Amino acid sequence: MNPKKSALGKGLSALLDNSFEETDMPEAGSVAGNVSSLPVGKIQPNPFQPRTDFDENAIRELAESIRQHGIIQPITVRAMGDGQFQIIAGERRWRASKLAGLDFVPAYTRVANDEGMLEMALVENIQRQDLNPIEIALSFQRLIDEAGLTTEQVAGKAGKDRTTVVNYLRLLKLPPLIQAAIREEKISMGHARAIINVEAVDLQLKIFKDIMAGNLSVRMAENMVRQGKGRKRRKAENKPVQSLSPEYRNIQDRLSGTYETKVHLVNRPDGSGHIQISYYSTDDLNRLLDMLDA
Repeated sequence: MNPKKSALGKGLSALLDNSFEETDMPEAGSVAGNVSSLPVGKIQPNPFQPRTDFDENAIRELAESIRQHGIIQPITVRAMGDGQFQIIAGERRWRASKLAGLDFVPAYTRVANDEGMLEMALVENIQRQDLNPIEIALSFQRLIDEAGLTTEQVAGKAGKDRTTVVNYLRLLKLPPLIQAAIREEKISMGHARAIINVEAVDLQLKIFKDIMAGNLSVRMAENMVRQGKGRKRRKAENKPVQSLSPEYRNIQDRLSGTYETKVHLVNRPDGSGHIQISYYSTDDLNRLLDMLDA
C-alpha cells in the first residue's frame, strides 16, 4: 500500500498531485504557501483558540469523512522548534484526524508571535463563522486585554465596524445564565441586544426567563423591554429614591447574577442591613435552597 495515500487519504493526494512526502519537514522559518505532511503527535492545540466548544458528534462525522476521503483543506501551524508545531487554524480537522487514526496531516507552516497567533486564530474563525457570539466577544476582549488593541483596531482586524465589536463586548456584561443561553443558541443576538438595554440584573433575568418560557420573538422581547422601562420611570416619579452606594449596588448586582434572580440589599448607616432574595415558583425556591445548601 502506498504509505502516503494511507496517511493522507485519496482526496488530498489528488489535489496536491503527490507533490510532497511525509518526510518533508519544514524548517522554523517556513512560511504559508508550502504544504508539508506533519506528524499528528508533533502538533499542539492553539492556546489562543477562540473556540471553546467543540461538537463531538460533528468531529466524529468529520473523522469518518477523513477516513473515506482524506483531508481536503490543510491546517495552518507555526513552528515551535525541536520538531514541534502549534495550530493557528484547523483544530477541528486536527482533532478529527487523530480520531480517524491518521499519523500525518497536511499543513501550512507560518511564523507568528503570540499576538499574531491570537489575531490569526480569531480572524480565521470569524471569517468561517465557526464561533458562537460569546466566543467572538471573548476573542475581541482578549485582543483588547492581551494585544493592547483598541476597539477600532479590533474592528479593523476582524473586518467589522466598531459598533458591531462594541455590541459583542456588551454581551460579556450579561449574567452567566444568559451568556450560557447565547452560547447554546437558545436565544439569538437580537434577544441579547434587547436584554442588555436593561440595566438591572434582576430585570435582565426576568425578561430572559419570560423569553424562554414564552418562546418570544426578538420584536416581542424589545417591546417587553420598552414597557418595563416605562413602568420603571412611572414608579420612579411616585416613589422616594433609596440610594445604595456604588460598592453596595455592585454587591447587589453580583448576588443577582450568582443566584439568577432578583436580590434586594438594604444597608443602614450603622452598617447593619438585610438581603432579600426573590423566588418565583416552588422549583425556583428549591433551586435556591440547593445553591445555598440549606
